[in-house]
Amino acid sequence: MVHYKRPYISTMLFPAVLVLPVIPVAAEEAQPADNRETIVVTGRGLEETPSEPAYDTVTIERKRIMSSASGRVEDVLSTVAGFQQFRRSDSRSSNPSAQGVTLRSLGGNASTRAMVMLDGVPMVDPFFGYVPLPALAPDRLQRITVTRGGGSGPFGAGALAGAIELESADAATLGLVSGSAAVNQRGESELTGNIAPQLGSGFAVLSGRWDRGEGFYTTPQDERVPATARARYDSWSVGGRVVMPLSGDVELQARAMAFDDHRTLRFKGADSTSSGQDASLRIVGRGDWQFDVLGFAQWRDFSNIVVSSTRFVPVLDQRKTPSRGIGGKIEIRPPVGPDHVLRIGADYRRVSGTMYEDAYNAMTGAVTARRHAGGRNSDIGLFVEDAWTLGPVVLTGGLRADRTTISGGHFVERNPAGTVVVSNDFDSRSDWTVTWRAGGVYHASSALALRAAAYSGIRLPTLNELYRPFTVFPITTKANAGLRNEKLVGYEIGIDATPAEGVTLSFTAFDNKVKHAITNVSDPIVPNLRQRQNLPAIKARGVELGAAVVRGPFRFDGSLAWTDAEMVGRGASADLDGKRPAQSPRWAMNGTITYTPAPGWTLAATLRHIGKQYESDLETDVLPAATTVDAFAEMPLVRGFSAFVRGENLLDETVVTRNADGSVDLGTPRTLWIGVRLAH
Repeated sequence: MVHYKRPYISTMLFPAVLVLPVIPVAAEEAQPADNRETIVVTGRGLEETPSEPAYDTVTIERKRIMSSASGRVEDVLSTVAGFQQFRRSDSRSSNPSAQGVTLRSLGGNASTRAMVMLDGVPMVDPFFGYVPLPALAPDRLQRITVTRGGGSGPFGAGALAGAIELESADAATLGLVSGSAAVNQRGESELTGNIAPQLGSGFAVLSGRWDRGEGFYTTPQDERVPATARARYDSWSVGGRVVMPLSGDVELQARAMAFDDHRTLRFKGADSTSSGQDASLRIVGRGDWQFDVLGFAQWRDFSNIVVSSTRFVPVLDQRKTPSRGIGGKIEIRPPVGPDHVLRIGADYRRVSGTMYEDAYNAMTGAVTARRHAGGRNSDIGLFVEDAWTLGPVVLTGGLRADRTTISGGHFVERNPAGTVVVSNDFDSRSDWTVTWRAGGVYHASSALALRAAAYSGIRLPTLNELYRPFTVFPITTKANAGLRNEKLVGYEIGIDATPAEGVTLSFTAFDNKVKHAITNVSDPIVPNLRQRQNLPAIKARGVELGAAVVRGPFRFDGSLAWTDAEMVGRGASADLDGKRPAQSPRWAMNGTITYTPAPGWTLAATLRHIGKQYESDLETDVLPAATTVDAFAEMPLVRGFSAFVRGENLLDETVVTRNADGSVDLGTPRTLWIGVRLAH
């Protein structure tokens, strides 16, 4: 068993979270009683603009969020066909650095290409570009909005494939005290808790979650050795949020979060850790001149031990990767008349980090090299967008200009004696890029809307892609400090229809192309060697369908995506021309039937299918198609308590999540949970 040290910043931040509710109490007491007025705060950003229906958008409400079979946010997001992580496994049984998310098969490696935001704050790791999924507890969320297609609004530089916006639940939704406790047949446990008092005209929320378990064997039984380990996990997160009025139409939102996540994957001693702390302040004004001003800071760390798959001893200790992200945005909506909603603003994000690792001889255990590498990336963006309502027609258009800078890049390697054997300082570079998006929606009737959109977007390479090589034994992937920004250009048309009461249908056809797409390109000579490279392009064309049907106590929600994605290769990447990007399925679909026979009762079943994928860009190792069935049931007990059961992969489908020349990992087997929930 490995013992981990708790990060110092987490220890310092937790007491600060506990005292956050004091702020609105003091403000309320400072206001004379006879001058008080009724003020309603929302805890949200500015309202959506009329242009939102012009884009392919899916909204997941709290009831669906809370009825996930796994109780994890990635499972909730998987109900949107076209959403994918780099690996099929969830955040209990994968390496944290593989938790990059994307949409429409616009991938090629584990970096995130869909901007993920919590209450307006980017959640993507500053160094690696993955999303800390265990820290995003579903019970803290009010709704999730997924917009597929590139964006040019706030933080649009990261929204290459789209945007995933998570919105926290307020005190009225959570109740004063809420929480849950659950256990499964392997003895794994899940514990959540929220305290959400109304404080004068504002509110506060204190939240916590703890997940732990010995896990399941990701290695098939016939491949196990004495060193094989279960996918053990132990993670916690705490958060605090305060929303208070500053005046009748201006509110202050403060948020803090800390998390710690430990996992073991495949072999004993193959341990990884991920930790972080976030803090943000946001001021939202809803007067004639509306505004949204946000500032945030993030601290992250990561460690990983690579164990040889032949000798089962550590060969690489990626002992720490401290990183930091700071940024903010300002958005102003001036009063320009009832037919226009004009957005003008700027945003900024700067990330920095360094990885430290030690390499070991597999035979002797002696240190063979000590390395550190890292750098800084920054982006400052200016944006403007207008939505113009002309009767049944809404037209929208926006421009964005980004100044991106890559600087401070370095890679240093020393021998065991401390002598420098490699020292590289990489040139700094910067550039201006202009992106755009435009669209329109025509409300032909109350039951039919036709929409069309075109857009572009960019993504900077992550510090991980630029400077950090890594090994998933026996495959080594080299970094590339010369990587260029990815740039997307895309088009889509769609139909949203309500042919009958309680029936909603959607159809979208899209054509997207990512120029300079970054992927892990296999070496044509050395079988177990890859390098991150810019391909000429990745093209993705496809169709997305959605349906929601409500009939009395029954509800059906379904989603289907067919994506024809292929790489464009030339020169060194010519062998990849026409092949599918790694880990990209052609088909993805799911459907959920929910039955609510009485208040407080919920019965739901989900059928999910994901098509065949390839492990790498060479299309040699196949991840077979998989179909799983999940279930959820909840019944009320007494005085705010309810009991629930959850079933993951009820048919015990074999889900292959990794296939390296026949060495495979498996996803979650049949897992049954039972628990109780309190909402008071």
